[in-house]
Amino acid sequence: MAAPRSVSPYLLLTLTPFFWACNWIVGRGLHADIPPMGMTFFRWFFAILILAPFAWPHVRRDWPIIRRNWKVMLMLGAIGVGTHNALAYLGLNYTTATNGVILNSFIPVMIVTISWVFLHERLAPLQIAGVAISLGGVLSILSEGSLATLLGFRLNVGDLFVILSMAMWSVYTVALRWRPAGLDVKSFLLVVAIVGDLCVLPLWLAEMALGHTIAWSWPNFAALLAVAAFSSVLAYLFWNRGVAEVGANVAGLFVHLMPVFGIVLAWLFLGERLAGFHVVGIVLILGGIWLTSRYGRRRPDVDEAAAVGTD
Repeated sequence: MAAPRSVSPYLLLTLTPFFWACNWIVGRGLHADIPPMGMTFFRWFFAILILAPFAWPHVRRDWPIIRRNWKVMLMLGAIGVGTHNALAYLGLNYTTATNGVILNSFIPVMIVTISWVFLHERLAPLQIAGVAISLGGVLSILSEGSLATLLGFRLNVGDLFVILSMAMWSVYTVALRWRPAGLDVKSFLLVVAIVGDLCVLPLWLAEMALGHTIAWSWPNFAALLAVAAFSSVLAYLFWNRGVAEVGANVAGLFVHLMPVFGIVLAWLFLGERLAGFHVVGIVLILGGIWLTSRYGRRRPDVDEAAAVGTD
């Protein structure tokens, strides 16, 4: 279940936003059939079922560590699994998949800001330049290549929910440094998945009580299974492994790949528009990631044994 140690963390951090972009496409494509809390709950319910046979022996072994650190596990599960995903799917009911994946690219800025304000971390000048170039690519997409459009840009309620979701993910990413030492990666992911899903359970029940039920079909069921396997289990394993190896600030830049994957996938599968300014933005995003990763160094205070190895 965990990636081999010989696999490059940069490859894992590239695959992760691809899996997450696929999740945004599925979430937008099925929003009429699967309401947001139902999508969140069953995504992680199926992920728990997939992960449990591999993780349960480790959970039993690691239970003393989990019990001693239950507050940290509760926080990470509630923020990184429950709240983050529920807000994202809620936002997709009111905004496009393209807007969703573009707004995800503000995560690196949020991570750097949180790390700077609360943990007093710094980036090298060239890394800051990489962040600025990559963010410039995001803004070029948002503005459709027009300064007037950027100045007149207005967020809708769906975009606001997505931004709140990204804030939750940024806090989760920075808070991974407090993951209990000695806790197996599979133990960690199973526990935080269960915590997050339990947090969403009352919201899903309330959603059903209001008449918003899932339109079950074999394609919808298969889509939920795919999101559970790739966007939940593998993506979280890859992400936390990448954060442990290169640090939150550098890993966060790879979230900028989500517009690259998401815009193309939305164009192919949802019929959303792919324009020239998208291509320009994608080139800037990739250039910023290359610059930051090229000159980024692994944080000295990160112990790989404390890696989450996984969003």
